[in-house]
Amino acid sequence: MTRAVIKFSSEDCGICHKMSFYDQKVVEELGLSFVDVKMQDTATYRMYRKILLAQYPDKADMGWPTYIICDSPEAEFKILGEVKGGHPKGEFRSRLQAILAESN
Repeated sequence: MTRAVIKFSSEDCGICHKMSFYDQKVVEELGLSFVDVKMQDTATYRMYRKILLAQYPDKADMGWPTYIICDSPEAEFKILGEVKGGHPKGEFRSRLQAILAESN
């Protein structure tokens, strides 16, 4: 089973850009796969849209960026949790670790 963090972001978002300097590295250090989904990249967005809409049916309350942690994103996925918005590197890692600890 693949456990992944899917980042939903926008090319126009300054916080999304700032997080990109370390988010993938932190995710991979925790042993997870990282998928970067820019809303402007329609092909990639279509692949992961069902996961985003399962968490945010109308996209109203999502943050920029939104990281959704899930099992089996390419199959029958299960959402474990999320991290919304920008965070310093250490806090981002702690939030991910808390979600992973709850799911084990």
